[in-house]
Amino acid sequence: MELTNALAHRVVVLDGGLSTALELAGHDLSDALWSGRLLLTDPGAVRDAHLAFYRAGAEVAITSSYQVTFEGFARNGIGADETARLLRSSVALARSAASDVDGQRWVAASVGPYGAMLADGSEYRGRYGLTQQQLVEFHRPRIEELAQAGPDVLAVETIPDVDEALAVLDVVRGSGVPMWLSYSIRGSQTCAGQSLEEAFAVAAGVSEVVAVGANCCAPSDVAHAVAVARDVTGLPVVVYPNSGEEWDARERAWTGDGTGFAALAGEWTERGARLVGGCCRTGPDAIEVLAR
Repeated sequence: MELTNALAHRVVVLDGGLSTALELAGHDLSDALWSGRLLLTDPGAVRDAHLAFYRAGAEVAITSSYQVTFEGFARNGIGADETARLLRSSVALARSAASDVDGQRWVAASVGPYGAMLADGSEYRGRYGLTQQQLVEFHRPRIEELAQAGPDVLAVETIPDVDEALAVLDVVRGSGVPMWLSYSIRGSQTCAGQSLEEAFAVAAGVSEVVAVGANCCAPSDVAHAVAVARDVTGLPVVVYPNSGEEWDARERAWTGDGTGFAALAGEWTERGARLVGGCCRTGPDAIEVLAR
């Protein structure tokens, strides 16, 4: 069954934070390439993390390509041919993990924002100072490689800015490759300060877009985003917020309950969410609670 068909009938469970699962397994992701580096140095660890989420009840695995860009990898001495191979391998690893579990599983190829490549937090600000055409030129080659790898859907995620969303839509429009568009948000706005009504409206009428929503945000921001996304586009809504834990800078530690966000999922699905999972600080245990 295609993912779009499943969404017409029921809620589908996404995975959690891939980097969280990898860190729980003992991997250091402190460099600029983040989880993308393990595609090169330890692809088995990436597969194991996907498998852990699938076994916890996730039906969709989001690939480790969020941070994989031709520009970013070139800065770290990795050539274009190797970067293209790694992009394709991110889809293959998730697909391989799915073969180890029973039942329908899907693969979403992660397309992170331009700001992720900068590794300076820009994906939570937007407003990069680039033209829309420059953003198109940045996103096109990576999206083309991922699309050729055969994912079930492109997960265009953590997009802070309507301008960047428009650039990605320009790349995907007419391709026939399904995608979801998920913004990083604060309160009732994108991280760049645009209204959610404006943000979701740009996806309306683009046939490749199968869902819209928000990720990498506070759980408390989700319900409003779901309602706006549903009302503006009429599409299924995708949401995968952070755990709700807060960073204590003085103690250099996370505080709070990392599984509590799952308790809010009922409200989100009642409002129209059809793809539901977790982002930062949500490991397989949190997704198991959510799936139940």
